[in-house]
Amino acid sequence: MHHLLLSALDLAPGAPSRQRQLLERLRQAILDGRLAPGSRLPSSRTLCEELQVSRNTVLAVYEQLIAEGYAQADRQGTRVAQLGPRPSHPAPPTAALPAPRASRRVASMSPARDAGDRSLPLTPGMPALARFPVNAWLRAQERALRAASPQVLGYGDPLGEPALREAIAQYLGVARGVRCDASRIVVTEGAQGALSLCVRLFANAGDLAWMEDPGYGGARAAFQAGDLKVVGMPVDAEGIAIPARAWRGRAPRLIHVTPSHQYPCGAVLSLARRLELIAQARSKGSWIIEDDYDSDFRHRGHPVVAMQGLVADAPVLYVGTFSKTMFPALRIGFLVLPQSSAVRAVAALGELLRGGHRLEQLALAEFIASGQFSRHLGRMRRLYRERQQALRAALASCLGVEHEVLGGDAGLHLTIRLPAGVDDRAVSAAARAKGMNVGALSSFASPASTSTANGLVLGYGNTSAEQFAPLMRHLARIVKGCTR
Repeated sequence: MHHLLLSALDLAPGAPSRQRQLLERLRQAILDGRLAPGSRLPSSRTLCEELQVSRNTVLAVYEQLIAEGYAQADRQGTRVAQLGPRPSHPAPPTAALPAPRASRRVASMSPARDAGDRSLPLTPGMPALARFPVNAWLRAQERALRAASPQVLGYGDPLGEPALREAIAQYLGVARGVRCDASRIVVTEGAQGALSLCVRLFANAGDLAWMEDPGYGGARAAFQAGDLKVVGMPVDAEGIAIPARAWRGRAPRLIHVTPSHQYPCGAVLSLARRLELIAQARSKGSWIIEDDYDSDFRHRGHPVVAMQGLVADAPVLYVGTFSKTMFPALRIGFLVLPQSSAVRAVAALGELLRGGHRLEQLALAEFIASGQFSRHLGRMRRLYRERQQALRAALASCLGVEHEVLGGDAGLHLTIRLPAGVDDRAVSAAARAKGMNVGALSSFASPASTSTANGLVLGYGNTSAEQFAPLMRHLARIVKGCTR
């Protein structure tokens, strides 16, 4: 013990304080058994003289050891505490220890698609970050902060700031035809938070969930995290195409759809299918998750009216996000609860959620109320329309490979279907190595349909129009090199 405790402390510049060095030395010696349980530590006077430290330093170390349970004080001084059974042999090296076992749901959520570097050109779903009106946003933040009371620094309403929920309700009613008021809106951590909340509120482990195939991987992840059984439903030019026989079997608890702009193939769900889906869901006790992720950017005509507002009290959970209309780092989305279940869901949310990000929410409410949000959307619609047209022209003149453009009347990306002889995942990997973050269409599909989903998902939101021609020429060479 004498050598352990009385060896010199490190006094070099930048070394930890003497108190910290002594405390760590004693802690480790007790943990690894070099200081046996019941053994008495040197008196504070002896230790401070030997180590040339103040007695207060030693007393502080001993007090900390006692507070943490490493030592005990008695009439004779300070003794090492009994910490329980000690291992009879040295612990194996870290590399030999078995890895902690993850849950089955985590194992099932291995990503089918690598998101890659989202700052690269052609990244799907990325808005034009350089065109965001930062100064206007800063002014909205300043106004929100000046108007806020000190109470805004505490926990807020679990459903989100009332001012933001009211602004969202007004906007959705006018722009999307959504039937709701602020009492039915829940502010979430992006659309992903809203999807996870749908699972927590409206499904149980083992329930069946349907989703589009190919479809949005975030919905699959949310379903798998809730231990739901996920079944993909085919997609065609009119959106999700649920076979009649599927309704005759086990009914799904949740159905995820992107009706205004199917992700990633771009179709608009036809009115006939929308009404049929609502009717079937109502009769089977299912909930439709309407993911309206980028419907504000309609390039032809007016935005398509939301499914949620087609009929009164539709069995629809309406999900939206500001990641595309504002910027992804904002991480604000929302869920519109159905009228029939809002009261019960709100009661549960008081236990599930804690209100936070209050200043950001108040700033966003101010940004919407001031008209800056609508003006920004108008500018972005024009910009994205121009960029999509430039990408279409570059595909036609530079790609030099047979392809079919799917959808394309809205949003921030175009999807092209490629011949069966082209390996779209190899193209995606090779393009990423060349500085282009294109998605492989097959990575959005279930294993059963990857053979028919072969193509590329090309984002144009955050890529300037003059880049498309040279990028497509590079991509053309990559595609040819990945042709079987």
